Amino acid sequence: MSPFVRLVLVLHNHQPIGNFDGVFEQTYQDSYLPFLDVYERYEGLPISLHTSGSLIEWLAVHHPEYLDRVANLVEQGRIEVIGGPFMEPILTMIPGRDRVGQIRAYSQYLHDRLGATVRGMWMPERVWEQTLTADIAEAGIQYTVLDDYHFRNAGWTPDQLHGYYVTEHDGRLLSVFPGSERLRYTIPFAEPQATIDHLRGIAEQQPGSIVTFGDDGEKLGSWPDTKQHVYDNGWLCRFFEALLANQEWLKVTTPGEAVDNVAPLGKLYIPEASYREMTEWALPAVQQNAYHDTQHLLEDEGRWELIQPFTRGGFWRNFKVRYPETNEMYCRMLQVSNRLAKLRTQGDGGELLDAAQYELYRGQCNCSYWHGAFGGCYLPHLRNAVYKALIAADNLMDQHEGRGWEGDRSYWVEVDADDYNLDGRKEIRLASNRLKAFLAPGEGGKLYELDVRSICHNLLATLSRREEAYHRKVLLGPTGDQGAVASIHDRVVFKQEGLDQMLQYDSYGRKSLIDHFYDIDASLDAVSMNEAREQGDFVTGAYESKLRRNPDRMQAQMWRDGNVDGAPVKVTKGVTLEAGGSELEITYLLENLPGDRPLHFSVELGMAGLPTGADDRYFVAGDGNRLGQLGTKLDLADVDSLNLVDEWLGIDVGLSMDRPTSIWTYPIATVSQSEGGFEMVNQSVVVQPHWILQADEHGRWSVTMRMKIDTTMAESRMHQAAEAATV
Repeated sequence: MSPFVRLVLVLHNHQPIGNFDGVFEQTYQDSYLPFLDVYERYEGLPISLHTSGSLIEWLAVHHPEYLDRVANLVEQGRIEVIGGPFMEPILTMIPGRDRVGQIRAYSQYLHDRLGATVRGMWMPERVWEQTLTADIAEAGIQYTVLDDYHFRNAGWTPDQLHGYYVTEHDGRLLSVFPGSERLRYTIPFAEPQATIDHLRGIAEQQPGSIVTFGDDGEKLGSWPDTKQHVYDNGWLCRFFEALLANQEWLKVTTPGEAVDNVAPLGKLYIPEASYREMTEWALPAVQQNAYHDTQHLLEDEGRWELIQPFTRGGFWRNFKVRYPETNEMYCRMLQVSNRLAKLRTQGDGGELLDAAQYELYRGQCNCSYWHGAFGGCYLPHLRNAVYKALIAADNLMDQHEGRGWEGDRSYWVEVDADDYNLDGRKEIRLASNRLKAFLAPGEGGKLYELDVRSICHNLLATLSRREEAYHRKVLLGPTGDQGAVASIHDRVVFKQEGLDQMLQYDSYGRKSLIDHFYDIDASLDAVSMNEAREQGDFVTGAYESKLRRNPDRMQAQMWRDGNVDGAPVKVTKGVTLEAGGSELEITYLLENLPGDRPLHFSVELGMAGLPTGADDRYFVAGDGNRLGQLGTKLDLADVDSLNLVDEWLGIDVGLSMDRPTSIWTYPIATVSQSEGGFEMVNQSVVVQPHWILQADEHGRWSVTMRMKIDTTMAESRMHQAAEAATV
C-alpha cells in the first residue's frame, strides 16, 4: 500500500455563560471571523467545527451573518458540524437525563439553524468516564473525540492510535477518535512543515492511518500573541497551502467520512481521564508541584519517557473537593435539576417549565466549576452567571406553582433541613418569596448561600484565598520574551506588578456568620490578611441546631459549647426570615463568659458580586454620607449601621445593630492564572462587626443585627423595561 494518511481536523469554539460581551466580540474579531475568512478561500479541505451553544446564541444575536456563512459551507459539504451538550457542561457532573436532554436539544438547534445533520459531538474538556457511552449513544451520537492521553492510560502505545476505536457500555456503542497531543503543540506553534513531516512519517510507517487533531479554535488568533502569528504573519495560509500541496498522500477529511469509509482499529474501554494538563490541575497544589518536580528530575536523568506512559494525574470530580465553593454550586444545580425532574414526572409541563429547563442547562456550563490555565472558578462574573441561571430556574418553577417572588398573594416562608451540600450532614434552608438562605451548622454555623430572588443573585458566591501550584511561578517572576509564540501552558506573564507581595491564604471558607474571638489588640490589617490569632474554636466548629416554625416567621437556631483560650463559652445564634420580607434578623447570645476579662468578639459577613474599583459601588454611613468604594478598608467605631450599594446591580444591602458597634471592611482578592497571565481578582467584600465585650452579672452578652436587602433600583428598571417592551 502506498503511503497515505487521513488528517481529521476538529475545531472547538467556546465562550462560557456570563463572559463579558467585549470578550465575545474580541475573540470573534481575533479568531472566529479571520479563520473563516481564510478558510473559505481554500476548497478541498473539509473540516469539523464545534461551536458551543452559549457562543452560538451570542453569534445569532450579534453576528448572524457568520452563522449564515457557516450554514453555506455546511450545505457545500465543506464543514461537518459536530454537536454536544447545549451549554457545554462537563457530562460527568450532570444527571443522565440532562446529558441526553442537552445533547438532543443542541442537535435539533444545529439542524434548524445551520441545516446540519449532527452525528458526532465534542466532549467538553474531554472529561471522560466509560459509563457516559450509553447516554451519548442514546442521545443519537455516533462518534466523539478524546485525547490520545486517554488511550495511553488504557495501555495503548502511540503507534496503535492512528485510527479510531469503538467503545461500549450497556450494549451501546460509540466510536472514539484519539486526538494527537503532538499536533496540539505543533498547531499553530510550529511551522506547518513540522506537522507535514510528522504526518508523512506516519503515512510511511502505517499507510491508511487516520490522525486526528482536536483543539480550541481560540488558539488560532485569541490566545496570547497568536493573532499576529496565525494571520498577520500568514501561518494559517501556509498551513492550508501545505495541506493542499501534499494531497497526493494526505487527505484532509472529517470524522463522519472516516467512520463511513474506514473500519475501526478495534474495541477499547477507556479509563477515566481528561486531557493531560487537566488531570494535573485536578491534583492538590502540593501534589502538582511534587509531580512536576519528579517529572523534571526524571527528564534530567533521561528516564521520563520510560515512566510517562504509566503516570496519571488526578480525578476531575475532585475539583469539587479542592474548591468547596464549586461543590456548593454543583449541589445547587442538582437541587434545581431534581426539582424540575420531579415536576416533569408528575406530568407538569408548559412554557414556564421549558424556560426553567433552559436556565438549568445554562447553569450547568462547565467553566466556573474548575480551574487551571483555563477554567473560571476564580472569575466572579462566571460564578455569578451560573447562580443567576439556577436561581432563575427556581423562580420559574415557583411561578409555575403559583408562588412567584413578587406580588402580595405570593408571600410565603418555609424552613427545612437536609443534606443540601452532600457532605453527609444536614444543612438548613430558609426560604421565602424574596430570599433563600442556606446554613451549615456542621461548619461553624455559617451562612453559605443567600439568593436575592428578585435579581437572581447569590450574595455568597465567594471564593477563598488558597495556595495554587503556579504560585511558585508568581514568586519567581515573569519569563523573558524570547520572541517565539509559546503555548499558553508555557507562558509566565504578569498582568500586574507586585503579585508576589499579594499572595495570602485563608484557613477557612470566606462566607457569612463566621464567629471569631480575637486578641483584644487584633488589627484590621491582621484580620484581613488572616494573621490575627483565633482564641476560640467556633470558626469551623460544629454547631447543634433546631428549627422554629410560625406560619409567617421561620427561624434556624444554632448553638455551640466551645472554648475561648481554655474558658468554656456558649454561642447561640438565630437567623429569622419572615414571609414577604427581604430582611434577615440575626441574633447572638453569648453565655458562660469569663467575668474577669473582656473578650474581642466578631461576626464575619462576606458578600460577593459587589465589585470593587467602581464609583457606583460604595459604602454608605448611617448619616447618608459615602465612605468610599466597596474595596475600601474601613475601621469604624461606635456605629449602628452600614450600607453597601451597587447601583449597577441595583441593590442596597443595609446592616444595622441594636448596640454601638465597631466595623472593619476589607476586600478579599486572589492571585490567579488565566489565559492572559497571572492577575489579582477581587472575590468578595467583608463587613466585620466586632465588639470588645464585657459579660453582665449572669455571664451573658447579646446583639441583634438586621440585614435588609433592597432591590428597588433593579426592580424599577425591570418594570420600565417591561413597559417599554409592550409599547
